[in-house]
Amino acid sequence: MSISKVGAVSTVALVIGMAAASPALAQSSDDESRQETVIVTGTTGSFGATKNETPIVETARSLSVETSDMFIDKGALRLADTLTYVAGVTAEPYGFSTRGDFPFSRGLSIPRYRDSVQELFGSYNSTRADVYTIEQVEVLKGPASVLYGQGSPGGIANYVSKTPQEDFGGEIAAELGNFDRYQIAGDVTGPVAGSDGKLLYRVVGVYRDTGTQIDEVDETTTVFMPSLSWLPTPDTKFTIIGLLQETDSDAAAQFIPIEGTLEPHNVTGEFIDTDVYVGEPGFNRYDTDSQQVTLLAEHRINDVFKLEATALWRSGEADYHQAWPTFTGASRYLNQYLGAPLFTETTVARTFYQGDNTFDQLAGDVRVRADFTTGAFEHQLLAGVQYQDVETDSDSSYYFAGGVLQGDFSYVFDLANPVYGNYPDQAVFDAIYNDNPASTVQDLGIYVSDQISYENWRFTLGLRSDNVENDSGTVVQDDDAISTSVGVLYRFDNGFAPYASYSESFETVVGTDTTTGNPLKPQEARQYEVGVKYEPSAFPGLITLNYFDIEISNLGNPNSLPGAASQQEGVGTLKGFEFESHVQFDTVYVQAAFSTLDAEDPNGFQLAAAPETQGSVWATWRPDGQWTGFKSGAGVRYVGETVSENGTLRYVTPDYTLGDLMVGYEWDQWDFAINARNITDEDYLTGCLTRGDCFPGQRRTVVASLRYKF
Repeated sequence: MSISKVGAVSTVALVIGMAAASPALAQSSDDESRQETVIVTGTTGSFGATKNETPIVETARSLSVETSDMFIDKGALRLADTLTYVAGVTAEPYGFSTRGDFPFSRGLSIPRYRDSVQELFGSYNSTRADVYTIEQVEVLKGPASVLYGQGSPGGIANYVSKTPQEDFGGEIAAELGNFDRYQIAGDVTGPVAGSDGKLLYRVVGVYRDTGTQIDEVDETTTVFMPSLSWLPTPDTKFTIIGLLQETDSDAAAQFIPIEGTLEPHNVTGEFIDTDVYVGEPGFNRYDTDSQQVTLLAEHRINDVFKLEATALWRSGEADYHQAWPTFTGASRYLNQYLGAPLFTETTVARTFYQGDNTFDQLAGDVRVRADFTTGAFEHQLLAGVQYQDVETDSDSSYYFAGGVLQGDFSYVFDLANPVYGNYPDQAVFDAIYNDNPASTVQDLGIYVSDQISYENWRFTLGLRSDNVENDSGTVVQDDDAISTSVGVLYRFDNGFAPYASYSESFETVVGTDTTTGNPLKPQEARQYEVGVKYEPSAFPGLITLNYFDIEISNLGNPNSLPGAASQQEGVGTLKGFEFESHVQFDTVYVQAAFSTLDAEDPNGFQLAAAPETQGSVWATWRPDGQWTGFKSGAGVRYVGETVSENGTLRYVTPDYTLGDLMVGYEWDQWDFAINARNITDEDYLTGCLTRGDCFPGQRRTVVASLRYKF
């Protein structure tokens, strides 16, 4: 499905028109409630990361929440930006990106969920989620298979959608920023006229046209997200959410070589421009579109039982073309090994890639909740069945080094003096096109968990059984797994709540063990976590401190040990501390985070792109009295050095510190703000890999926004 630019403007115009047509527009302003300073530490709901409404302070796990108010204040433009102040999360391990968001938690990549259903499978086959469609972002850290089945030991990132509200309201928002950023968006919600409050609607629309820090990499995005809630009885609610999104862009990751970026060029002694564009304007593109329908259902059967369900249908595709350096070095390599004519010292060969990627998903999660008492024990029991069927298809042409290894130097590229307009004819790609069979994954999980309260004690017990079938188109593999979790927390009357928990996860590995001849086993992980949470009584806030110990097994053999019983003898370990604080001191809100990480792969090497130390602090000031309406915020983010190493190479990417600022004013129904991220315009690298490339970070962005709220 394609959304034209005319349709995009019409979408936002529809939202604006609906708002303007409402007779309640002029009367619905609530200046005092908007100006009132309120601490927002976030809560979770039935369709949140924990699938329950248990307060965070009573959850024996590490859970971080960023509400839309919080990340709007910080000037977040992308999903990665919403996570830059979360403890233990590396928001941009692979630098500034337009292809997607790839956050790490506790040193590992984590999957993307929306409304408690996984929304993204595979790579580069669908659109990235837009922050304007989201109410809040939740990061459940550590293994979570007892709730979600197979997944990363690092945890999950769950995005909560905007849904219809009972009262009429919304906003019209416009943004103008550097890199020629223009955006207009609208959000309107309320009861459907004449429905007696039993039908609620919400319409969200976005149109964005922007450049980026990399010349030739632009983006045009259109988002249309209508939703409707039906409340036939006070105990029943059905919500259906549609989402259409289209983005025309290019890949911001240029995969520029280490030589001349992390290290000075060993011949010229100079550094190259980290924002150099190494693609081809007439060739490169990363165009995506997706459609999805989400159903959220709740029905209170009686005082004990409540039925809940989520269902998701999602389809997406990406047309991806890119040229990038092949990391074969400068002219001396070409001259010495290939007999090339003399090139400049900054000349590299380029690889050309064309990919047609698609994605189709059908998922459902039906669960029953029971609140009951047995003697002195109060139970919150959750039992459910989850099923998902995902098909991914990736067909591509891969022209390695642009023919250099065969003696063709037509498409080499000078990083210091770029010249564009030279790339292979389409016939070259057609001749090497690889039409792969589609891959499908079917996962059926049955789970039960119980949160038991006894006086000030909170006990959590969870158990899940999964059956996963992977069909690569040529081989079918079945895996079974049992996952458990246990937690205990004691909530003192003074606000302190120490806890301890144990949790497990698994992740399927498709293939055959060449040593045993059996299918490869799923990677398995277990985590021990201890910590303390503190909810002070003297002022609003939540402070958490924890220590975690994760062990991942069934990894590859350490250094390919000879004589091993299988290919999966490796064990990786991750240990660390995390501190996070959200507190409100009168008119000042302060958020702070600090984390350490000691992570090793089976060979004893540090995990790539995983900093050992991170820290951040953000403060927002909304004064009252004669300064009422004024607002300002400032933040500092520190990310420690990262290491990428193997048996012969070791690259250390330096640490970096970034500053963010916000200033604005709210009056009547208007809200004006200017946000600047990376205010000093630091030129930094988020990481470099042993394969030979580096990832530049996000440069300074300055965006002015004006919102009309009603």
